[in-house]
Amino acid sequence: MINILYIHGMGGGLDSRIPRVLKEDLGDFLPEDIEAEVIVRTYDIDPDIAFGQITSWFDEIRPDLVIGESLGSLHAIRLKGVPHILVSPAIGAARWMSTVSLIPGIPTLMRCIFKPYSPERQSLDFTHKILSHYRGIRKQVLDCSPRRGGNDFFYAFFGTADHYRRSGVVSVREWVKYFGPDTYKIYEGTHFMEDEYLHTMLIPKIISVLGLESGNRKADI
Repeated sequence: MINILYIHGMGGGLDSRIPRVLKEDLGDFLPEDIEAEVIVRTYDIDPDIAFGQITSWFDEIRPDLVIGESLGSLHAIRLKGVPHILVSPAIGAARWMSTVSLIPGIPTLMRCIFKPYSPERQSLDFTHKILSHYRGIRKQVLDCSPRRGGNDFFYAFFGTADHYRRSGVVSVREWVKYFGPDTYKIYEGTHFMEDEYLHTMLIPKIISVLGLESGNRKADI
């Protein structure tokens, strides 16, 4: 059994689309004698609480692979001793969150803008205290990078139409600077990786990173 820990993005949760697609379709791409479980759990929006929860799950599950999506990449990258695949890694989000925490009224505005879609998703009850806890996390993330001596495997996917790239929350340039020029691929899509790229890019990469041969010709594209 192969265990994959999926760390969802902001406002995600048990019913998030990408891990749901992986749960439904990944098995069709694996060799017949291999089974994989994609594990996704909802964590707290406070990064200090969240990382405690995630590291506890990591120790419990002992995953073969960690996948981090968007804001979840801040937590995924800091899990050591396992390969990482990132979807639209929002490394710049930590600096952005800690900066806006200093602006009066912004936490209240964010509570109005960012709302979970279902009870199974992450509660986005932003406060000044919670946002301020993102201060220093960017450094912790980058300290895990190969540029700063990290030894783990990292690979990321970025969308050409990712609207978060304009603000620097998502930055291909910063990723290349710290993780290397051969550690990413760009797809013609948005921040929220479309299903076609899940099947033609993400799943094949999972198969490759796990050192498996594809059980489906679609994964060889």
